[in-house]
Amino acid sequence: MPPEAKILTVSESVHAGTREDRSGAALLDLLTGDGFEVVERRTVPDGVQPVSAALAEMAKGFAGLLVTTGGTGFAPNDLTPEATAKVVDRQAPGLAEAMRAASPLGRLSRGVAGTIGACLVLNVPGSPSGATESLRAVLEVVPHALELLAGGHPH
Repeated sequence: MPPEAKILTVSESVHAGTREDRSGAALLDLLTGDGFEVVERRTVPDGVQPVSAALAEMAKGFAGLLVTTGGTGFAPNDLTPEATAKVVDRQAPGLAEAMRAASPLGRLSRGVAGTIGACLVLNVPGSPSGATESLRAVLEVVPHALELLAGGHPH
């Protein structure tokens, strides 16, 4: 069975329906092209409460990858890392560092990575190119991480 993934787009304008979700679509294409089955896509407005609530709900009982796109920069309403830190059980700083190193602009991302139960959460930037570059930087190790989270011993 292919690994499962979910995508959470964090954006006021996408949530309001005034802008197209290009980064979510780009992540969908990348994940499905890499053999993942995307089982849910959702949008929420910026803010700690809406993002943390959506993450907790989407991760509940889910053994797979949950990628957020948007809200990782320096704008006042970019609070996705704070919302994620509020709900993750354990942080995975190596994954976040690898995603930041994927491109020069990646250094401006404050995104975090961590786990909620058997769910791996990755914050990527909100631009389509930033989102896919960041995810590509770690995608090859995600199946191994998911197997470990599920209690496997692939070593």
